[in-house]
Amino acid sequence: MSVQDTAGEEPHENARQEVIAVDADDAEQGLVNRLEAHTGDGIRHRAFTALVFDNDDNILLAQRSPEKRLWDTHWDGTVASHPVQGQSQEDATRARLDDELGIAPSQYTDLRVTDKFEYKRYYPHEGVEHEVCAVLKCTLDDTTLDPDEAEVAGLMWVPYERLYENPKWYRQLRLCPWFEIAMRRDFD
Repeated sequence: MSVQDTAGEEPHENARQEVIAVDADDAEQGLVNRLEAHTGDGIRHRAFTALVFDNDDNILLAQRSPEKRLWDTHWDGTVASHPVQGQSQEDATRARLDDELGIAPSQYTDLRVTDKFEYKRYYPHEGVEHEVCAVLKCTLDDTTLDPDEAEVAGLMWVPYERLYENPKWYRQLRLCPWFEIAMRRDFD
């Protein structure tokens, strides 16, 4: 797929954005077009996934909007995205939590990076994720949410350990691959 207009079509929204290309050690290699980073064989780039918990160790799962290009309607470990150049993983996470779920920084005090891993997964006929993904976690003291329906199709609180220990119970959820990897690494 080209990021250029074809036959007068408007380019995909992602074609107007950039992500940070990185090496296997997460060292910056420059900026690349976001759509190009997610098509063909992909370009390794920086990303994050945020796992949000309540005080009872339930994780907030968010179903990705059907409008998402990749992993649409799959369930994610709360939010995931890409920091922009010069933005820390924590600042990028704070912004996505607010934008997607209406979660303000005053609702949590313990946002922290807990892990980082590289993965590559293809989404049939649509694209690829090739990311060095930071995992961030926080616990909400105030679980008030105001989700953006353009980003989030559904929400549910799930006991985190039970989700991990009983994959058959949750198979129908179709979890995002980066969330499954992050969860597995938490318990392995």
